[in-house]
Amino acid sequence: MVTIRLRRQGAKKSPFYRIVVTDSRNAREGAFVEILGHYNPRVLPETLVIDRARLQYWLGVGARASDTVRTLVKRHPETAAVEAEVTA
Repeated sequence: MVTIRLRRQGAKKSPFYRIVVTDSRNAREGAFVEILGHYNPRVLPETLVIDRARLQYWLGVGARASDTVRTLVKRHPETAAVEAEVTA
């Protein structure tokens, strides 16, 4: 089964996550199919950058998002991301 989940990156005690499409049997830092975005919980406010068109594509073809990814996407609506880009 194809899964959309977080892949841990970054230094020790300074995590940074990539949102990836992978086979559910692969290890957390194992092989992946595509990178959809990234999530950085270490900055204030936490940042989530994700390609929502590709996310919708993968969900449409049967991929399942992990609980954490679903929660992050709900917490950071698309309109907030667009407003952040306009103000930057």
